[in-house]
Amino acid sequence: MTDELAVTGIECFAHHGVFDHERRDGQRFVIDLVLGFDTGPAAASGDLRDTVDYGTLVAEVVSAVTRDPVDLIETVAERVAGVCLTKTRVEWARVTLHKPEAPIEEPFTDVALTITRHRRGPGEGEGPHD
Repeated sequence: MTDELAVTGIECFAHHGVFDHERRDGQRFVIDLVLGFDTGPAAASGDLRDTVDYGTLVAEVVSAVTRDPVDLIETVAERVAGVCLTKTRVEWARVTLHKPEAPIEEPFTDVALTITRHRRGPGEGEGPHD
């Protein structure tokens, strides 16, 4: 059984983008996380060590987003998913990275990329069905 924990609306300021002004001036990014893991052990024990410490996780996600500027939000989303999957209890992570101030000439509300990544077990490859 996999339960889901959502942490939404994590805001940070970073310098990602393909244009010089994005790298120079920076902009706001918003991250939504959904983590899949079994909450049963924590529910039974009442111990923080038996769950995902989302306070610590959010700090690590913000650190990952705000460091080392890259061109594409795809790269940032992968970085965030990687942080989530370092938590041993997390089986999968769904990351939505919002770039509400993307350099688009026409009126728009948001640009959002959502990726889902699963923990790979020992011996699992990168085949087309993984």
